[in-house]
Amino acid sequence: MIKQILFAVSLLVTLGVFAYTTKKLIALFKLTKPAFPIVDIGERINVMLKVAFGQTKIMRKPVIGFMHALVWWGFLVILVGSIEMLIDGLAGTERVLGFLGIVYNIIFGFGDVFAFLIAILVAAFLFRRIAMNVKRFGGVEMKHKSHIDANIALTIILLLMVTLMGMNAFYILDAQNHGHEVVGVYPVGAIIATWFSGMSVHSVHILHEINWWGHILGIFFFANYLPYSKHFHVFMSVPNVFLSNLNPLGKMTNMDNITKEVKMMLDPEAAFEEPAEDEAIERFGVMDVEDVTWKNYMDSLACTQCGRCTSVCPANLTGKLLSPRKIVMNVRERMKEKGPEMVANGKEWTDNKALLGDYITKEELWACTTCNACAQECPININQPAIILDMRRYIVMEESAAPGELNSIFSNIENNGAPWQFAQDDRMLWADDLTMNAPAK
Repeated sequence: MIKQILFAVSLLVTLGVFAYTTKKLIALFKLTKPAFPIVDIGERINVMLKVAFGQTKIMRKPVIGFMHALVWWGFLVILVGSIEMLIDGLAGTERVLGFLGIVYNIIFGFGDVFAFLIAILVAAFLFRRIAMNVKRFGGVEMKHKSHIDANIALTIILLLMVTLMGMNAFYILDAQNHGHEVVGVYPVGAIIATWFSGMSVHSVHILHEINWWGHILGIFFFANYLPYSKHFHVFMSVPNVFLSNLNPLGKMTNMDNITKEVKMMLDPEAAFEEPAEDEAIERFGVMDVEDVTWKNYMDSLACTQCGRCTSVCPANLTGKLLSPRKIVMNVRERMKEKGPEMVANGKEWTDNKALLGDYITKEELWACTTCNACAQECPININQPAIILDMRRYIVMEESAAPGELNSIFSNIENNGAPWQFAQDDRMLWADDLTMNAPAK
């Protein structure tokens, strides 16, 4: 009974902290702008199954991609065991899902093996981060705390797997010591159990409890650590893929307020219509985080910081300042800084800083060729060019600060109806000789 009470208190604290974090995130999402209607649910589910659960995009790097996929699939299997622990903790039962019989044996047998595999793979990931100089793990945006955060998250995962294997091993010994039937199959746990077969009954029971509590409390802590970590993608990657922009890569969205202006130009009568009372004057493009869409912000939370986007960016590869990963990380960083103040003091609050200028420079933005290589490569369908394009729109439409080459094109379009410096009447002069020298029929 005492164990149940302690577990219930731990669970309530965990849920309370998680609810507090969720409430803060919802408040930040409310500061953002609409993105696109969520339609085509069937297609979204198909994309989610392939990209998020099937890990198809991450497999483009076959070795490291398959290692990551094994960790992800292992988590999904082990999740069943975590659900069972919640029920056991509250009800005071032991292996409550054992009634599933052979299905239970298969799920928990694979879970036990996956725990071992994940422990090995995570140890390899840690070694790779600490001892190997992987280029895409570096960059100006990857500060020291980013590397520490990644190492902490991987260490927690490693400890979770060690305690899971320990829990299974000492459960086998504890059940045998008390003459109980072992519920489930634990291939790795059975091997570990042989190493401690001579241990006293009391010690075995204590070690089972230590590993049981260590595993479940580790899960509780990790769940509340994730929203503040780069590993928030553990929660956010699946919904982010489900909410992907289903338009073809490279399709640029039109701004509603600009579309409205064009329609008014085509329909002079519309110019005399009274504007709606609640119609606010919107900013063109993105200057700061209150101008981004909810999908832009969601992308920033879901970003794994893996660097695959930057590693394929042609601008970055040729030595330019642009790093698509930095752009996405800057959105999250800026919202973390300014968002809580806007929630507390109103959306008009300002600290006299902005995403554009203080976090992201114009040089970075204009280096982008909008080739969409970054979005194509991202394993969780983040659309990096979307935020870049909107920030360039602000530069052009609000600041009139486009590069000279673009200003020339804009002037030509305004004066000549085309990007070239030729009057409309002269457009076909190049074909005169073709007509004159054409052979007679």
